Amino acid sequence: MSKIIELRNKRNTLWEQTKAFLEDHRDSNGLVEASAVEQYNKMAEDVKALGEEIKRLEDQMEMDAKLSAATSVPVHADPKAGQRKGAVRPTATNEYNDAFWNMMRGMNTMEVRDALSVGVDQNGGFTVPDEFEHQLIQALEENNIFRTLAKTIHTNSGTRTIPIATDSGSASWIEEGAAIQESDMSFAQETLSAYKLGCMIKVSNELLNDSAFNIAAHIAQRFGVRFGNAEEDAFINGTGPSANPQTTPSQPTGILTSLTPTAGNTTANAQTVHFDNIYKLYYSLKSPYRRKAAFLCNETLLLQLMLIKDKNDNYIWKPGLEVGKPDTILGRPIYTSGYMPAITGNATTDKNKKVLLFGDFSYYWIADRQNRTLKRLNELYAVTDQVGFIGTQRVDGKLILPEAMQVMALGTGTASSGS
Repeated sequence: MSKIIELRNKRNTLWEQTKAFLEDHRDSNGLVEASAVEQYNKMAEDVKALGEEIKRLEDQMEMDAKLSAATSVPVHADPKAGQRKGAVRPTATNEYNDAFWNMMRGMNTMEVRDALSVGVDQNGGFTVPDEFEHQLIQALEENNIFRTLAKTIHTNSGTRTIPIATDSGSASWIEEGAAIQESDMSFAQETLSAYKLGCMIKVSNELLNDSAFNIAAHIAQRFGVRFGNAEEDAFINGTGPSANPQTTPSQPTGILTSLTPTAGNTTANAQTVHFDNIYKLYYSLKSPYRRKAAFLCNETLLLQLMLIKDKNDNYIWKPGLEVGKPDTILGRPIYTSGYMPAITGNATTDKNKKVLLFGDFSYYWIADRQNRTLKRLNELYAVTDQVGFIGTQRVDGKLILPEAMQVMALGTGTASSGS
């Protein structure tokens, strides 16, 4: 470093001398004397030579610094830089997003692998970028009515324990000066786990390599539909933790699995639903929950509900007249799901089916364990010039407060045996 500074000072001094020499040897017309031109050129060449020598020494110093640097650096928000970008999540950076989709397209370079080092999981897949995660969540919500009604939480651990107040205590009247009675709250616990859901899709190499093709949106939509359908089925009918995972994988606990019809919430027969059944279901739910409650059923039941009239001969079903506003029954929104049990008209197979839910769905909690992962399969479909992608996520769901929900079930009789 001292040598470079010394040469820089020498070059600067020589250059000042060269300019002064030139000015001293100009004639009255401003032209340089012929006898001085050769000397000036020599001095200018010396200045240039010193500049080249300084450049060589600086290049050497830079190379020495690179060779002396550590062979690796700690992983930060930006894996290719040595400084953290504030509170930015590693999977939210543009570098990670670009590297992720380069990897999915088969551009497996050292730089790409370095950028993805923050998102590798134990199964060889990669955590999807935050922007793709957002697209996938949107696709899930579009194909899963439950995600728009339920409460979704995120957890980084395998389980989440939720305290539930089962008794809020009470106040009592007392005489002046008498002791106040104790009335403690009692608590229970619900545990949300993380059950694995996965599927595989195939994409042709032509699509992958087409720069005009939005591969992220395509994969998000296809995975979103499949994950959304599987989730909604589980959130409604799921059997929960399995006693024998080898034959029956564990899954979320469905809302129908958690509920038993209360007295009066069973129809007289297995084929028809009447106004009294809806009225009883509505008022069997405690008033605080009714304010945010909604109905959920299969479309086969909705066709019946649309024809039901109250005691004043008014239809109880009202269409939503504004964009984005749902249809209503008794003033509360009604939604449909293909995974709610259908009414087929066969009393033998339909009896005891839980066909209509009413309650505050925000007490059904969905636990997403961050983050979803995507893995590229290069060889499995190589013979057809396609690439496989495995997507996985871990999720659980559970009704954490059963009193916030009521269910109506079909009876065991036939339409001719009673109403």
